[in-house]
Amino acid sequence: MTPQELGIRVAHIGINTESPEEAEKYAQVFCNMLGLPMQTTPVSHMAGFVVEVMNSNSRGKNGHIGIHCDNIEAAEPFFESLGFTIDGSTRRTNPDGSTFLVYLNEEIAGFAIHLTLEG
Repeated sequence: MTPQELGIRVAHIGINTESPEEAEKYAQVFCNMLGLPMQTTPVSHMAGFVVEVMNSNSRGKNGHIGIHCDNIEAAEPFFESLGFTIDGSTRRTNPDGSTFLVYLNEEIAGFAIHLTLEG
């Protein structure tokens, strides 16, 4: 299958920071820049659903990139065919057992990559 058939696209960019205060400050910059509302979660501040600024250094040297897939299980073989491997310990599932988030083991330019249904 192709990326288009799998619904693959960038869902959001995650940026690591040193503190919740720093995360909120940078998220507000993106909110102002992009005209988006602030969303606050226990681990981050988000400019809409486009930029997630983490309250601390999280996965990835610099942060993470969320990649939307219409069906993560169907997309996993595609990413594996490109040489990526799935970090099964990060898999998060819905009550029906379907995956809604899983990280790849490899980073790209200091960014962890996770597959998600969001975005």
